[in-house]
Amino acid sequence: MATATEIDIGSLIQRREGVNGGRPCLAGTGVSVEQVAVLFNQGRTARDIVADYPQLDLCRVHAGITYYLANKAEVDADLAEEAAAYAKGLAAQLTAPH
Repeated sequence: MATATEIDIGSLIQRREGVNGGRPCLAGTGVSVEQVAVLFNQGRTARDIVADYPQLDLCRVHAGITYYLANKAEVDADLAEEAAAYAKGLAAQLTAPH
């Protein structure tokens, strides 16, 4: 009988300096947990996300969703900070003399 290879779920999320500002990412990809969180909050399922990002697999996407839900306050705060910085930069561009 064939045995399945056990995967340490802790290995599915990683932080690497120089990749997405050191934010948590799905291991082996450049896809951040924040990106997964945004899609998840838009109502996308794990299967939908895999369909949009063929370099991903369901294990990594589910790990990303789980990481997000376990660290929701931190990830949501990071997303809000990024949105505010983007809005501030956009406002500065719109009000700058041409």
